[in-house]
Amino acid sequence: MLTVSVKWQKEVFQKVEIDTSQPPFLFKCQLYDLTGVPPERQKIMLKGGLLKDDADWATVGVKEGQKLMMMGTADEIVKAPEKGPVFMEDLPEEEQVVSVGHTAGLFNLGNTCYMNSTIQCLHSVPELKSALVNYPSEKRNDLDQTSHMLTAATRELFNELDRSVKSVAPMQFWMVLRKKYPQFGQLHNGTFMQQDAEECWTQLLYTLSQSLRSPSENLDTTKELFGIELVSRIHCQESGEESSETESVYSLKCHISQEVNHLHEGLKHGLKSELEKASPSLGRSAVYLKESRINALPRYLTVQFVRFFWKRESNQKAKILRKVDYPLELDIYDFCSDDLRKKLEAPRQILRDEEGKKLGLKANEKNSGSKDNDVKMTDAEGSSNRRGESSNATSEESKCRGSSDKESQLTGIYDLVAVLTHKGRSADSGHYVAWVKQENGKWIEYDDDNPIPQREEDITKLSGGGDWHMAYICMYKARAIRM
Repeated sequence: MLTVSVKWQKEVFQKVEIDTSQPPFLFKCQLYDLTGVPPERQKIMLKGGLLKDDADWATVGVKEGQKLMMMGTADEIVKAPEKGPVFMEDLPEEEQVVSVGHTAGLFNLGNTCYMNSTIQCLHSVPELKSALVNYPSEKRNDLDQTSHMLTAATRELFNELDRSVKSVAPMQFWMVLRKKYPQFGQLHNGTFMQQDAEECWTQLLYTLSQSLRSPSENLDTTKELFGIELVSRIHCQESGEESSETESVYSLKCHISQEVNHLHEGLKHGLKSELEKASPSLGRSAVYLKESRINALPRYLTVQFVRFFWKRESNQKAKILRKVDYPLELDIYDFCSDDLRKKLEAPRQILRDEEGKKLGLKANEKNSGSKDNDVKMTDAEGSSNRRGESSNATSEESKCRGSSDKESQLTGIYDLVAVLTHKGRSADSGHYVAWVKQENGKWIEYDDDNPIPQREEDITKLSGGGDWHMAYICMYKARAIRM
């Protein structure tokens, strides 16, 4: 680490740190945070010319305490005349975010697309953002320092994304993530290596589950939002032994084979597995069949497509490119335990009745009652965001109610709200992108610092079968009804 001062216009920024193990583009991202001058507009004067984004610090010759000079203009919001039209660029940045209809992108800090795409997907969960807003700045005694720092950094990054129309450089978050989980700081030839987005997703959720838990209030926010309770029957055909176990996981696995063409088939495979363990009655190891069923549902159901596997002959991670279709609306009733199915019957019947009424009203053209029934259906569908303002209002209500509200019951039906894709042949290379449904119902592709509007019909085309982006993680939101 080097410490320098930077002069820009009439300001001097003291003690700016340079991580010499990283390319100068990262240093420019830091200066962007300080000055508002985008990296591409920055001209940093050095002996022999300007500092290039990919220069080698060892040959640049910057010394400890050196004073650098930067030129470049910051983004400014032009003030509108007292009278006349108001342009979006003239609005405060928070209002610009609302007008644009989506939040900011994230700069790639050097093979950090796996991290950026994970953040964009989780950032789309309003209940998680609400829990982080209430997270205290003071560290709790029952929590380690790095977990606290990562949770606080997640909160700050989410806030920054919400109030910015310009792309954000997630410097602080990335530094803390590497401190908490050193594997994300692996280097190859002086450059940070590409990492697995699913591992980043899992590790971040694990940290948040530790931080956002309140034993005194019997509250576990992360488990409520993402936790899936599985009950499993473990049976040995050879000895006849049988046992059961309950576990909580944060995602369902979609296993991919020659027989799997659709998510439903892959999930069915993922809930069955074989394991070898000691058999007390046989006095030796035996093969057991483990069959699992969902016993408790989350607000947000995460599905991972198991596309990567270890190829022994080449000693590297390989990718299954097979096309596996997934729906915009997922019904997981078939995968539930008998106890859970009984609990789902009443809310599912109400949902069916409301859908039937709506179809009947349209067929009979009874316009007088259509408004009331539209409202009921919006309530039934939770925040599936198909009805503009009414749907958004319901989304706000569901934020307040949370999954513990007894008046709100899950139906086992989920709507797709985010897809994390991978493009490339190997987990150690390629590119990750997030595709996120906004509160207004529109889809945005977050390709690092480049948010691009997309059509809903194009989202299900990310199912694989070639070298295009293919779904690696899908996140679905529960459709709830008021009882």
